[in-house]
Amino acid sequence: MARIVECVPNFSEGRDKEKIERIVGVFNNRDQVKLINYEADGDYNRTVVTLIGSPEKVIEAIMDMIKVVIDEIDLNHHTGEHARMGAVDVIPFIPVSDVTMSECVEYANILAQKISNIYDIPCFMYAEAAKEEKRIALPNIRKGEFEGMKEKIKLPEWKPDYGRAEIHPTFGVIGVGARDFLVAYNIDVLTTDEKKTANFAKAIRQSSGGYQYVQAGPVFLENRGHTQVTMNILNFKKNPIYRIFETVKMEARRYHMEVPSAEIVGLIPKDALVKSLKYYYDVDGIEFPEDITLHEVVRMSEHYLKLRDFSVDKIIDYFL
Repeated sequence: MARIVECVPNFSEGRDKEKIERIVGVFNNRDQVKLINYEADGDYNRTVVTLIGSPEKVIEAIMDMIKVVIDEIDLNHHTGEHARMGAVDVIPFIPVSDVTMSECVEYANILAQKISNIYDIPCFMYAEAAKEEKRIALPNIRKGEFEGMKEKIKLPEWKPDYGRAEIHPTFGVIGVGARDFLVAYNIDVLTTDEKKTANFAKAIRQSSGGYQYVQAGPVFLENRGHTQVTMNILNFKKNPIYRIFETVKMEARRYHMEVPSAEIVGLIPKDALVKSLKYYYDVDGIEFPEDITLHEVVRMSEHYLKLRDFSVDKIIDYFL
């Protein structure tokens, strides 16, 4: 069986299409590395790239990407709705096939050391690769963002895991980690009132008494003219999508607001969708087909979970 990891580098450019293509272009026609997709968001000013492949070859590809990003992105001139601390902000490794989590931690450390040594960019290890408890959660590391990191990194407790205690002047720093599948999930709310949407985020996120394994916040999407509850679901097995979606809809009702749609950013495992679809099938008294096809999963996810811009190539199983 082939040894395969997923890697999801996020870089801080989502508006300049030519620049994005030059960066993503390093992943084309590579041996043992497949570019699954990349999604640019102008409001967030961020692009999420999804790769799968041999761990060693993925590391080589990421190193080539960083070389291009150094020339293309200067965070001193970057603005966007998404928090960021680096031109390449995060690089997580996810085990897919014949690779353990501990091996992904090892690959993350190999990459971080290479980045530090070759490009003089400090790296912080997070999630399963974190070397201390307060660095497990990425938002703890990222707090203060690029601008605040200039002084934060000089504090003894925030010395980077690799590299000097000084940010790269245009690039910043990178979070490198290993984790299970993370579902990047956004729920659309038809209002421009970000404060009310903040209440919905508060109802579901762990840090304010909501659901475990959920990080969430409000954001206004200027291009779409409404707000979103934007979130990461860190463990879809323990807190499935349907539970979070239904909670946001419930909270929105008190303000007579519509929740018309939602979106998945990057890839999602088929199992994460199936777990939620089974809930809705039970509600409707329909027996769930155990041999359900990926195309039917997409169709029913659009129907029940109101996923927009969704297709089979957003499901990781499609590529395996």
